[in-house]
Amino acid sequence: MEKVVFGFFVLLAATLNFGFFIGDMGDPKLHNIYELYAAVVVNLIATVLKFGDRTQIGAIHLATSLVAVIQLVSASGFYIFATQVSARGLDVHAMSSVVSLSGGALLANMVSLVLLVIETASYRRR
Repeated sequence: MEKVVFGFFVLLAATLNFGFFIGDMGDPKLHNIYELYAAVVVNLIATVLKFGDRTQIGAIHLATSLVAVIQLVSASGFYIFATQVSARGLDVHAMSSVVSLSGGALLANMVSLVLLVIETASYRRR
């Protein structure tokens, strides 16, 4: 059951991130901020689930998850800064930066998914 929960959160993290990432980089109307926040929360949950694995592939899973969390938290922070602090507001440049950071997290999530598929395919019943 723990593998199902683990796989669920890894896949959900990637799909939420993908949903936020898709669309014109500079158009804030195409990127739902709540989807970004959901991606942050689900990636944090996936990261916590990866702490128990002491294998080499588990260490790489954890590393990819940490990268995704850092990227998504940075994207969220940049969004908050642009909307709440910056005099320029959420312009094309700011939104492009937020989406770019999300894209880095998406790449890390995709690496984690590939590792999950490889690990699952190489698993032998005992």
